[in-house]
Amino acid sequence: MNTPAHRPLHAGHPFPAGTRYLGPHSSRTPLGVTVVLRRMGQPPTPAAWPQSPRWPRGEFGAHCGAAPADIERVRSHARTHGLVETGCDPHRRVLHFNGSVEALQRAFGVQLGRYRWPGLRRYVVSCEQAPSLPADVAPSVLAVLGLDRRPVAKTHFRKALSAPNQTYTPPQVGQLYNFPANTDGSGQCVALIELGGGFSQADLTTYFTGLGIATPPTVTAVPVAGGKNSPGGDADAEVMLDIEMVGALAPGAAIAVYFAPNTDQGFYEAISQAAHDTQNKPSVISISWGGPEDSWSTSSLAAMQSALEDAVALGVSVTAAAGDSGSSDGESDGQPHVDFPASSPYSLACGGTTLTASASAITSEVVWNETASNEGATGGGVSADYALPAWQQGSNVPKAPNGFTGRGVPDVAGDADPLTGYQVRVDGSDEVIGGTSAVAPLWAALLARCNQSLGRAVGDVHAALYQIGETAFRDITQGDNGSYAAGQGWDACTGLGSPDGQMLLAALAAQNPPAAGAPSP
Repeated sequence: MNTPAHRPLHAGHPFPAGTRYLGPHSSRTPLGVTVVLRRMGQPPTPAAWPQSPRWPRGEFGAHCGAAPADIERVRSHARTHGLVETGCDPHRRVLHFNGSVEALQRAFGVQLGRYRWPGLRRYVVSCEQAPSLPADVAPSVLAVLGLDRRPVAKTHFRKALSAPNQTYTPPQVGQLYNFPANTDGSGQCVALIELGGGFSQADLTTYFTGLGIATPPTVTAVPVAGGKNSPGGDADAEVMLDIEMVGALAPGAAIAVYFAPNTDQGFYEAISQAAHDTQNKPSVISISWGGPEDSWSTSSLAAMQSALEDAVALGVSVTAAAGDSGSSDGESDGQPHVDFPASSPYSLACGGTTLTASASAITSEVVWNETASNEGATGGGVSADYALPAWQQGSNVPKAPNGFTGRGVPDVAGDADPLTGYQVRVDGSDEVIGGTSAVAPLWAALLARCNQSLGRAVGDVHAALYQIGETAFRDITQGDNGSYAAGQGWDACTGLGSPDGQMLLAALAAQNPPAAGAPSP
């Protein structure tokens, strides 16, 4: 399908083992695509801690949106091939088009097919070729999303296969981690990214009432790219875990749940729309889904990275689960891998521990690794795609397996072992669930409470956390996740460690005094 005048946006994206080609995709139903454009000017440099964002949401697009000339260039190309524009968000740098299979194939130089995907009952629409564009249009475009509809991410929760050793309610873990007193997240909104599943308001009411939370948090479902709150499947456990963790640990915060399809198009749109949402205005985004770095196409990574970069430039903190399959991240090649989007330097990557307590005190906390009993292990390692950030240069991060000096994962940790898991409610049943999926919303709730106390959003806290170091963390020095072992200071199992919330807030306040009128930490 490519012509000499076309330039591929990235190299071909290999299919996983076991994928079967079923034939061409010949449906008459139009498909929608999202074209992600480059920024005008230079990328936004996230404001150095503790400065405020350079531009608020309403002004961001004028400085870091899409250039009008790029928009017109892509529009003209799409129009030539019979595509119908269905939306344009210059501040997010996206154009939306609908078109027939034939029109999309001509416009983007691909052959759409139906594929039987390993582990899925239904076929998926995908293409073996990378999208391509004319040489004068290609430089304007980061990615064309929606042509390849393979699932890109997995949930990172774990249910115990055997009887748990010890279980906790989220508030009990918040107490063990010394979450800051006199805070509940009031005035904040936490965004949750969900690529499937749903929740029942009746379940949430029952759960929060049972915890003694008199006024349950407001939970708003936000449909994205055709996704919606759709309870009744396995992913409900992810959705309910995320909501109940945030709602129990920061009951004063509003919760906005962005439901999107599990595709690179859906994942990108959910993060981008949450970052730029002028109605809900989240100050923290929590992501409990992901996949190994090498399972993503180059252009999908570029699009996702641009959305995460927008979030932190707007002063929004992003927490992301580091994965539940140890240092392999579920790959079978015998090599260590890290999970994306946790591996992005714009994500606060959240690893997992095994937490044992007596009364209201922690008696033991080690790296979560129950691989021997098939109960999972924390993800962690070194990125093969993202270079070592400045804020991590003093952390003795080892090199990636390919010799690359990469970003170390995770940054922080918290209880994730399903054998020391969380008491939650899913689809009318009380269950115990663990996984790093619980740690991302735990940290999101903690940051929301810090935001409340400081009277401003902490935004990208990486530099602050690595500067604060051990004074605000419980250093985890025992255990391993396969290829990496815990030790003093940062490690590729639990990062800096689990939090001491009160000490963390005090340290953040010392670096960035509370705004006028904010409660004193």
